Amino acid sequence: MANEIKTIGVLTSGGDAPGMNAAIRAVVRQAIANGKKVKGIQRGYAGLLQEEIYDMEKQDVSDIIQRGGTILQTARCMEFTTPEGQQKGAEICKKHGIDGIIVIGGDGSFRGAQKLAGLGINTIGVPGTIDLDISCTDYTIGFDTAVNTAMEAIDKVRDTSTSHERCSIIEVMGRGAGYIALWCGISNGAEDVLLPEKYDYDEQRLVNNIIENRKRGKKHHIIINAEGIGHSTSMAKRIEAATGVETRATILGHMQRGGSPTAKDRMMASLMGAYAVDLLCEGKSNRVVASQGGCLVDYDIDEALAMTKTIDEYEFQICNNLSK
Repeated sequence: MANEIKTIGVLTSGGDAPGMNAAIRAVVRQAIANGKKVKGIQRGYAGLLQEEIYDMEKQDVSDIIQRGGTILQTARCMEFTTPEGQQKGAEICKKHGIDGIIVIGGDGSFRGAQKLAGLGINTIGVPGTIDLDISCTDYTIGFDTAVNTAMEAIDKVRDTSTSHERCSIIEVMGRGAGYIALWCGISNGAEDVLLPEKYDYDEQRLVNNIIENRKRGKKHHIIINAEGIGHSTSMAKRIEAATGVETRATILGHMQRGGSPTAKDRMMASLMGAYAVDLLCEGKSNRVVASQGGCLVDYDIDEALAMTKTIDEYEFQICNNLSK
């Protein structure tokens, strides 16, 4: 039988996402409700290796559920990708009495958790990324806020684009995953949506769409471009030269990571954070919390990292049909 968990560590790693603070709050309060001690680890795995670790009480997470970002901060850490760094991290956990750790982040963060589990530290991953690109789960903390932030910004750009009868290329985040672009494409009624998973780099098709829409009397043209395709500014220049239509590029950038989380992100983060604590209290390790069909479940980290995720074909088809 596994040794009882007495002290739980919590860290946030990788890109920040709205709702991470809600998850931290849930971890701290659920752990204390179960008679466990909690230690916050600042700046992700980098802070773990620097022993930036402190005791957390209920009051430490008061008035944070509505705040974007992460009170624990986050950082990239190349040292932790090495066996030596991972061994050092496990030893530091043991030194501070941390026998269970909850990692809030994405796939890269889970790989670090996987290594800690192999070194005797019970670990649970909680999916926190605005990109919605963790294969084992229907939902990731931060996505709803990020896509709403992008949607509202695109609505504003559309207003001025219509006034000036322009084409606007609006670049949203998503290096390898086009979920923000897809959702905004449908939600904003964009004329064209460019996804890393689907784009064939046929700019002539975009040019033709703009020209045809002008003939039909359209006063604007919105192209939503995912970060993974990028080059929005140079694309705008080429499209303007080919169509004669004034074309502007707007790159939304990191504004999509910030802001007060939506009710959905606060709710999901709270449930996922609490569920992660429950898993540790049950003696489980090397697991990832996931949402499937509206229910919380958990997967082995090895299994979760081996899964693949693709754009839903029906959603992509609908996006194309509604844009015409």
